Amino acid sequence: MPCEKCEPLLRSSFPFWEKLSENDKIDLMNGAGCAEFKKGQTIHNGTVCTGIIFVKTGCLRVYILSEEGKEITLYRIFAGDVCVLSASCVLDSINFEVQVDAEENSRCCILSPGSYARVAERNPEMKIFLLEKTVSRFSEVMWVMQQILFMSFDKRLAIFLLNEAEKNKTPEIKLTHEQIAKYMGSAREVVSRMLKYFSSEGYVELSRGGVTITDFDGLSDLAL
Repeated sequence: MPCEKCEPLLRSSFPFWEKLSENDKIDLMNGAGCAEFKKGQTIHNGTVCTGIIFVKTGCLRVYILSEEGKEITLYRIFAGDVCVLSASCVLDSINFEVQVDAEENSRCCILSPGSYARVAERNPEMKIFLLEKTVSRFSEVMWVMQQILFMSFDKRLAIFLLNEAEKNKTPEIKLTHEQIAKYMGSAREVVSRMLKYFSSEGYVELSRGGVTITDFDGLSDLAL
């Protein structure tokens, strides 16, 4: 039976939805399933083709994982957005393994690779849509790589803290030094040392299990 709960999300995500035939719409809904994920739960581990993930509520984190267990956050996916790299098996000439976790309790709709492939064969607009989403995400990935390769760590950390504050709409960042290090692909000791410096300069206040930005202008100047 078609997944009726996924239809509004598919309809709003695919700008060409009304151009699809009724059979193609039913094929997509038959291949879509609703899922709920707890904060911290792994949704895609890079070894299987999970499918295209549509986020209804919550937030997902996409990251790469080294053989040593080192993580680097590439980007986040918020409500109303789509994760395409979790369906790498339907992306021609792309072999890029990523991990996807629920950063918050999240409700998603997951479209199976088979349904996508069948409908895409009959509708070039779907292939173009996925290609455009992929190109957009790779732009974000390249920005992260540029930071790691060419930016000093103090600038990277300032950008990270400002982005977290903007995302959560609060100057209080409820992440430990260990969590910040994991997200940034660094060592906890390096993060702690830099945060201590930021604190001495009056940019932030440190507390158990969190960081509070106290000087947005100063931190913004550092991030430039």
